[in-house]
Amino acid sequence: MPKPKTNQPPNAALYPEGGPGRQLKARLKAGEVLVGGILGEIVRPSLVKCYQQAGFDFVYIEYEHVFFSATDLADTVLAARDSGLPVIAKTPQLERAEVAKLLECGVVGIQLPRTETRAEIETLRDYLKFPPHGSRAAAPGYGNSDFAVPEDPRAWLREQDQEVSLVVHIETRRAYENAEEIVSTPGVDMVYVGPGDFSVEFGQPGNPEHPDVRGPMADILALCKQYGVPFGTTALDAEAGRRWVEEGALFFEAADELEFIRHGANELVEAYRGFCA
Repeated sequence: MPKPKTNQPPNAALYPEGGPGRQLKARLKAGEVLVGGILGEIVRPSLVKCYQQAGFDFVYIEYEHVFFSATDLADTVLAARDSGLPVIAKTPQLERAEVAKLLECGVVGIQLPRTETRAEIETLRDYLKFPPHGSRAAAPGYGNSDFAVPEDPRAWLREQDQEVSLVVHIETRRAYENAEEIVSTPGVDMVYVGPGDFSVEFGQPGNPEHPDVRGPMADILALCKQYGVPFGTTALDAEAGRRWVEEGALFFEAADELEFIRHGANELVEAYRGFCA
């Protein structure tokens, strides 16, 4: 039996802007502050449902430092799309096939770790866009179209170019030195500054609120505001997050499932120890 042909995905009602990627962009453009839940060690549809119920705005998948199966990744991305949660994923390397697999399973934001030069961004942009704007190969009918075959291939290609966000990930001193070149590169949709590695680079490991770290991060935020590109980070805590929002931050990759498990487990055990000691 042939696949149903339609430009309207089954979950279209979840995305008034036309798709999860366009919905993400529209909310950022409107000035909404978005909070994303991170998945790394445990990448499962069940956790996506928990994140949806918690009220997260998007899911960020850490795909550089951890191990999980391609099947778990694809199932989790599909569950997120069906739950109204756009997915941003860090590509493990700047390599065409790695980027393509993420796009085809339905990821709508590709985050490039250790972004340091305009040339790297231009390479990634080429991988993300279809001709004539890039060299992405067309592969509809997978997670990228919620397994529907588009009726109008031309329209689908245009929509996909609008769906995908290029997210640069600044985390080195060299990237800071090249920050204006990076932020001003055409095609950059979002800028994330990784406070962990950034704090190491600036001599204050584990202390992103130190002036030697926060100062350069604030410089990048100012550039983002100058060039109209949403700035995001991971805040040390809610109070630090509030200060970033006051300065103009628009998105957070907040915390991962292991942090939630540790926090919940510690809190529960401590409560029990209070009356079981």
